[in-house]
Amino acid sequence: MSDNLFTMFPGQGSQRAGMAGHLLREHPRSAGRVLAHAQEATGLPLIQLCSTAPGTDLEPTEIAQPAIVATSLAVYQVLHEETGFVPGAVAGHSLGEYTALVVGGVLAADDALRLVRRRGELMAGVSQRVSGAMAALMGLAPEQIEEICARAAGLGVVEVANYNEAGQTVVSGQDAAVAEAMRLAVEAGAERAVALKVSAPFHCSLMRVIEDEFAAELGRVTFRAPRLPVYSSVTGTLVRDGAHARDLLRRQLAGPVRWVDVLAAATATGPDGYLEVGPGRVLSGFAKRTDPGAEVRSTNDARRITTLLRDLRQESPAAAAA
Repeated sequence: MSDNLFTMFPGQGSQRAGMAGHLLREHPRSAGRVLAHAQEATGLPLIQLCSTAPGTDLEPTEIAQPAIVATSLAVYQVLHEETGFVPGAVAGHSLGEYTALVVGGVLAADDALRLVRRRGELMAGVSQRVSGAMAALMGLAPEQIEEICARAAGLGVVEVANYNEAGQTVVSGQDAAVAEAMRLAVEAGAERAVALKVSAPFHCSLMRVIEDEFAAELGRVTFRAPRLPVYSSVTGTLVRDGAHARDLLRRQLAGPVRWVDVLAAATATGPDGYLEVGPGRVLSGFAKRTDPGAEVRSTNDARRITTLLRDLRQESPAAAAA
């Protein structure tokens, strides 16, 4: 283990019932403080939602987004407070970019939580005006899927939403066009075409209707220069400064997630490993397949967190003695 870990924060879809319950039981001081703070900042009952509420309560976009960020921040606080852990570099998948910006010193936690609550509300509002869908297409090159989207666009909006890894690309748009893209993908030899359970067509041009309103929200928040390397999922490159970070979050709403580029940039720096901090394991899988020889860790359950804390303490005598 080493502090030179490329640390990743998951996005929407990683939520699950009880995702912070073990944190509150086993690390009540550090995790409890973060969740209580998040609850106050958002006005949502996040302690209950993230620990004892049924999974259906976490499904609405306006709930899932602040709940995931709060849980991810709580996990990070446990690692940092109990071992002194600081990442070598950070990145977040879509929503997870807000957590990465907090850890990277660009955003205050309160501001990030308020922003993601409003972001979720605005995104949920799009679903009430537009009937949309998303689908994961596996086994085709991204260039093939871009061509498929162009062919299916006669039936409506359909665009690449997530470049997740070489063999998995997500498309987003209007129902009929997404369905046609799925059909064309299977016809072209895709291994699978899977409709995603989402409430709105994220990361496509249908989201542009909320850009101006969300830009106004972003304009009311202070963005600082990063204090450690932060890679943006909008570009796959480093966040330069606070103004750049603000603009990237605006562009993120209707632009694709370029996770392939994020992991390519991370791999090029030669990290000692990859760590996914938060309730998910999807990003860990992407990292393993992108950099097969690297050590990849996740923190989505109590056992994994306990093992990680032990390993981090072994490398930090000061933390072990505390």
